[in-house]
Order: sequence, then structure tokens, then C-alpha cells
Amino acid sequence: MFRRTRRLALISAIAASAVILSACTGTAAPETTAPIGEPDPDATLQVGLVLEPTNLDIRHTSGAALEQILIDNIYEGLVSRDQANEIIPRLASDYEVSEDGLTYTFTLNDGITFHSGTALTSADVVASFEAVRTDATLQGNAEFASVASITAPDPTTVQIVLTEPNQNFLFSLTGPAGLVFQAGDTTDLKTAENGTGPFTLTRWNKGSTITFARNDAYWGEPAGVAEVEFQYIPDFTAGVNTALDGGVQVLTAVDPNLASQLEGDFTLTTGRTTDKATLAFNNAKAPLDDVRVREALRLAIDHEGLVEAVGAGSTLYGPIPELDPGYEDLADVVSYDPERAKELLAEAGQEDLELTLTIPNFYGTTVPKVLISDFQKVGVTLDVDSVEFPTWLEDVYTNHDYDLSFVLHVEPRDFGNFANPDYYFGYDNAEVQGLYADALAEVDPDKSAELLAEAARIVSEDHAADWLYNGATITAVSPLVSGFPQDSINSRIDLAGVTVATEK
Repeated sequence: MFRRTRRLALISAIAASAVILSACTGTAAPETTAPIGEPDPDATLQVGLVLEPTNLDIRHTSGAALEQILIDNIYEGLVSRDQANEIIPRLASDYEVSEDGLTYTFTLNDGITFHSGTALTSADVVASFEAVRTDATLQGNAEFASVASITAPDPTTVQIVLTEPNQNFLFSLTGPAGLVFQAGDTTDLKTAENGTGPFTLTRWNKGSTITFARNDAYWGEPAGVAEVEFQYIPDFTAGVNTALDGGVQVLTAVDPNLASQLEGDFTLTTGRTTDKATLAFNNAKAPLDDVRVREALRLAIDHEGLVEAVGAGSTLYGPIPELDPGYEDLADVVSYDPERAKELLAEAGQEDLELTLTIPNFYGTTVPKVLISDFQKVGVTLDVDSVEFPTWLEDVYTNHDYDLSFVLHVEPRDFGNFANPDYYFGYDNAEVQGLYADALAEVDPDKSAELLAEAARIVSEDHAADWLYNGATITAVSPLVSGFPQDSINSRIDLAGVTVATEK
């Protein structure tokens, strides 16, 4: 048996979804600036975000916009994850995993209460997890497929038994599936909340702002500010103008082409993410079912030039980013070689190939322009179909009716998409599927990561897709603000440790 123990840590990350409206930039080390005054516990922190939730029911609604602000601020789970995506305790003071990887035992921290004032016990955890396990409409239901039982031996202990080892199970508890709700509570989660976090929801002005207040009855360290106001500004230029006018002290997802306007007034940090800018190939549709065509397209792309055109970022030649288990630099698999691309297209009888790129219209034109130019050099004509996101979901994600597609896949540990032949990639490789299953069943995390790396190399060598770059985020932070997260803020933003200083 091995044991992981750590008292509550104030962490930062922001929740993810299949795609997110965000600027993608490089992974240079962030700059830091010391606050210019003493922290003001009565301060309001104003944060500019891009994507507003449609409702606040994180149990039934997926999406980055919800997880970004609600997890760790309003709702908490037994475990959470830090900015490097490492799993850490949260509501649980510690946990144990049996040597066979089947039994998880959690010990709750003392004195935890819901925002309603009701004390949390292990019975609330059991009820929350049983609901996820038995209700297919709840987020994370599939992640509980291997759960055999969930019990509460005593008021401070929770035990979960699996039918088979699952290396990703504990990580799944850091997301919506692992959040703990009050048993029997009837709060309408679409517009209200009853969590355990360091903040409470005070108001939501739809189309404009969501405001949190410090939870003075919080069981852990109190939040550093009295109030947080999230301002939703979908236009990048408007966001910069708002920041320069003093409307927000922090602006996330800064467009790299606009970042210079904020220099001097703000500290610009560059944060790592698990965002994979994915050029999907429809592996199940001719001519993309020919590996020679897929390889030719990858060889035609000047990845370093594309990263430069986007504004920053880092090249990524495989399906696993640096922050996820199984990452390996796969730059040796493919390089920029237009002449070889032409040869492969000729071998495949596709010298005059015409393809359509389907892309959600909020991504702009930079990536399509680069791809059009690069593909033209090898004799491939690329037509671009810029569509509303619901159309993309219907045509590409659901019906698999596309040639090429571009979206930003932001979820951590989502390699399983390439082990699922029914996913919209249409990639079906039995060896990859077997390695992924073995990786999940492997109890040793290092050995599991080795299996994932082996599978990821096969996927890249099969040219199942192209990973144009590993995104990162630029955040503009006022010198009055201290402790704002830098990495993984497309997954979640834990704001409890953030302070705002009074100006001298």
C-alpha cells in the first residue's frame, strides 16, 4: 500500500473543455513583479475572462467556462490538482491507494461546512459519488464505470473500491465528477450554489459579470480578497482597452498581437497549458485514410513558422503535451519537408488534392492562412469553411462529416480519444487501444506513463492527426495583484491565495 499525505494547499488551475476561446502563446518563463503596497483584505479583484457560462450547473453542464471559475473557488472535491496537473489533497487531508490499485481510502479534513452552514460528512461524499455513478446525466458518469462500491466506514472516512485498476481514476476526481455536494440539498444549481469553497456566489449579471464573495466561514485559510468580479469580455481588443482603463486588474487570454499595449502598466506572464492545437484528419474518409496523404500534410506544415505567426507557443509533434503523463518529444517523427510531401502525394495519386478545413469561427484566420499557404506549396488546395460552433459540433464532432478540422483540445489526459475508434478522428488502431488499456490498468504511474508514451509514438508515426502547437496563455496582471495563477489557467483558476494591494 502506498500513502499520499498533504494538508490543504491553495492551488491554481482553470477548467477545461474540448475547445475554449483563448489566445495561445509560448512557454517562456513568466515575469513577476512584487506588489507595490500592503494587501487589502477588503479589496475587490476584477478579472477579465473570455467565455461566459450558459448556466452554473456544473453537475449537468460541461465546459471550460464553468470549471474555470467554480472548481476550488465555489466547489471542492476530495482531491484537486496544482498548476503542473499534479494531484493534491483538498477536502481530504490524506488518502491511501491499495497495492492492487482497487481500493481508495480518503480521510476528510476537520470542520468542513457547506455554504448553507451544514457540516460536511462522509455521507455527503458517498451521496455525491453514488449520484455520479448511477445517473448518466451527471458529468463524469463514464469515469465511474469501474466503481464497484462507495462506502463511509465512519463520518470522516470514504472508501471507494474499483472492479479493476484505473490509473486515471484519481485524476478524474479532480474534475466535476469528484465534486462534493450536500446530500438532499435542493439548490437550483443553474443560478445558485451550495458548495464548500473559499468563496460564495453573490450575483450573476448575465452577459456581463459574475461576482463571488469571501466565505468567512471557510474551513481552510480565508481568501485574500473580499470579493472577486469576473468580467466577460469576448473581444480581445475590448479586453485590452478595459484593462488599460482600469476596469480589470487581471486580463486573461491576452491576444499576443495586443500584448505590447499592456507592457509597463501590467506584468505579462506566460503560462503552460495542456492545450493541443489539433489539426484533425478524418482517418476514416478517403483520401485521409491513406497514411501517405496524412504524412504528406504534416511534412508540408512549417510548424515553427506557424507558431511564430500565432504569436508564440511551442511545437508539439504528438498527442500528449508536456504537462501530461507519457509526454515525449516526438520531433524526430516528422519535419518540415515540402519536397518529400510532394513525393508522398504523387505515390498516393493525389498530386492535385483539394481538401476542406472546417473550423469554428471564433478561432480567427491566422492558422487557416498559414495552412493554405503551406499546402499550396505542395499542390494541395485548402478550402476553409468557418462555421458557428454548434454547426461544428453537429457536422464534425457528431456526424464526422469533414476532411480536416481545427480546434484547441484543452483537456488534460485526453489521450484516450485516440484509443476510441468512434471518436471524430476516426482513428482505429488495435495496438494503440491495447496499450492504452494496459496503461490504465497499470498500478505503477511510471510504468503507465511509459505505456502511454509508446502508444503516443505509434499515433504520431501513423500521422493520425497533426498537433500544430502546444498552446500557452498570456495573462496581464496589475502590480497591485499578488499570487494570481500562471499555468493551466485554461483548466481552472483557484483565487483563494490572490491578494490586491492598496496603492502607496
